[in-house]
Amino acid sequence: MTLLAGASGFSFASWRPGFYPAGSRTDDFLSYYAARLPSVELNGTFYRQPAVSTLERWAANVPDGFRFAVKAPRTISIFGRADFAPDFSTRIRSLGDRLGAVLVRFDERRERDDEFLRALLDGFDDDLWLALDFRHPSWDGVESLLDERAVRVNQLDSPAPFRYLRMREPPYDEEALRGMADRIRAMLAEGLTVHVYFRHEDEPTAPAYAARLLELVREGA
Repeated sequence: MTLLAGASGFSFASWRPGFYPAGSRTDDFLSYYAARLPSVELNGTFYRQPAVSTLERWAANVPDGFRFAVKAPRTISIFGRADFAPDFSTRIRSLGDRLGAVLVRFDERRERDDEFLRALLDGFDDDLWLALDFRHPSWDGVESLLDERAVRVNQLDSPAPFRYLRMREPPYDEEALRGMADRIRAMLAEGLTVHVYFRHEDEPTAPAYAARLLELVREGA
């Protein structure tokens, strides 16, 4: 049971000096981030795939236990190329044991045959945890098609061994974070791994929310 709380991204110069030290180099952002938070959601991978050497370097710059949640490229989910999933799975293996869940984003209406969703799930390695971000209400009820390694984003009831929460409506005050901590503590008590990522803003609110959430969960343990 693990709480992996963090921000959606880490490479933001505007977080300096509020989160990163004044004068710090962008190349040092990740190691500084990983010393303070246990996970990050990589959103840039939705638009462009980093080189294998980049993924290996990132993995080497974070401590044991740190996890990267990686957003699958839009080629797979938006453009309907489920056949690209195996190559993507191979690429992100470059993160080694620092690899966390894979986030798959669906923007469009549920117009494709459900066979596409099944093909997409089959295209990913069997041992990868998949968090599916269905953004249109036409996908409501799709949970019945998911297997035990897949969960809908912000879905609380699932046979999957993890939950994936995306907090996209800041600001979050102390009361909201305490309520969130109570719900997460109950999930952890069930033996689940919980991913929680706060939306990036120009100010470093996301890492601050994540750090405070971690404190509140520990306080109530």
